[in-house]
Amino acid sequence: MIAELEPLTQKLDMQRMPAHLAIITDGNGRWARARGQDRLIGHANGYRAVRKIIRACSDLGVKVLSFYTFSTENWRRPREEVEGLMRLIEQAAREELPVMHRSGVRIRVSGRRSELPLSLQEALARAEELTAQNETITLHLAINYGGRAELVDAVVELAKRAQQGELNPEAITEESIHACLYQPDLPDPDLVIRTAGEERTSNFLLWQSAYSELYFYPNPWPDFDVPDLVDAIAEYQRRIRKYGGLAE
Repeated sequence: MIAELEPLTQKLDMQRMPAHLAIITDGNGRWARARGQDRLIGHANGYRAVRKIIRACSDLGVKVLSFYTFSTENWRRPREEVEGLMRLIEQAAREELPVMHRSGVRIRVSGRRSELPLSLQEALARAEELTAQNETITLHLAINYGGRAELVDAVVELAKRAQQGELNPEAITEESIHACLYQPDLPDPDLVIRTAGEERTSNFLLWQSAYSELYFYPNPWPDFDVPDLVDAIAEYQRRIRKYGGLAE
């Protein structure tokens, strides 16, 4: 366990950790602008925060950690920023892969990958292939991902099956839809954290987060550190999850 984490665990019930923690890493560009720097500098510092939080979540026993890395709407940003982000994601995928693999991290990627640069597609596929059997923690990266896009893709798949006579439309259930999502085997997120003070989920895991607990952190993502992670989990543990029923 990393040194700064161990004394902080006294705040937590280690038997009630969220199995799946999802994070919307917002505010990288604003962090950089506040320091008179280029937005890509903010994204690079956000990447360093990602590395630290992956390690901490692994030490805490979180089984799935999802990051909203690049949304389907992020293509609207300036071309230079988008291209820089693609390079940064690919560099991280290649350089961090040996360390991730040795640490038992399983990498999974969700999103419309066919729209990404070919070299990035190849790097992500390699990362998934190499780490497929790892079991310490699953790192789930949402890249060119949108919750609505995921639901559209699921509906298209169901429509194809119905058209081919494999599925009766009247027999479609929530389970049928869930099975057509990008990562149907991953559990729904217990806790969704968003940084930079925005209080919305911005098209992230719309189906899966229907009953997730939400936690909003006021500062930009590069400022999010291990004590902030522990505070978010401690707040999650104070809440009572009723799923529409009554508290026991």
